Amino acid sequence: MTEIDLTQQAAQHGGSQPLRGYLATPPGDGPWPGLVMIHEIMGLEPMMLRHADRMAQAGYLTLAVDLFSAGGLRRCLVSTMRALRKRQGRPFADIETARTWLTASPDCTGKVGVIGFCMGGAFALLTTTGFAAASANYGPLPRDLDTTLANSCPIVASYGARDRTLKNAAPKLEAALTKANVPHDVKEYPTAGHAFLNEDLSGPTLLRPLLRVAGISPDPTAAPDAWHRITNFFAHHLH
Repeated sequence: MTEIDLTQQAAQHGGSQPLRGYLATPPGDGPWPGLVMIHEIMGLEPMMLRHADRMAQAGYLTLAVDLFSAGGLRRCLVSTMRALRKRQGRPFADIETARTWLTASPDCTGKVGVIGFCMGGAFALLTTTGFAAASANYGPLPRDLDTTLANSCPIVASYGARDRTLKNAAPKLEAALTKANVPHDVKEYPTAGHAFLNEDLSGPTLLRPLLRVAGISPDPTAAPDAWHRITNFFAHHLH
């Protein structure tokens, strides 16, 4: 894992100042397909870095971009969520900065995908036209789903049936992607809640019991299947 300073490149796109990212490099010799990773609402925490390492081990040059680089969770969360609702602004510039950094890297084949979790999954669904494939994991759906996905890249998405915040998101996304004739793999796991791909609970320690009550917890039964689907989907569309 290597910390990357993307500040200079971000300035060209109107992105965060500063902008940081964490690069996870696959074993062996490149070049490799690239992957932009977008973190959960709690930020680029250690769990997110482990997800980046996982994707690197699967053979993807993975750049986890820190959307809270310019001030941390407390100072950046509100503006980031506002930009998500408006579909424009600094976070989108940061994601584009990460994508262009990867495409310009001699270690990248030029094919780049995007993977997001929670808040990052929502961003992934809104940036699909700039990537070769996308993975949206328990990401909230945009309101005008049909319009948003009309020219989308292939999408693999995973949701939990016990996720109270995203009820019926999986069938809605499945229907929209089918209507748009976009290659996809959408699955809802009956035993899973929100953030089920995480190996541990993230966020402040004092809030973790509340997170469990809300159905936000790891699911060691569903997670391996979801990771397998993600890596298979990317193997098909990014190579």
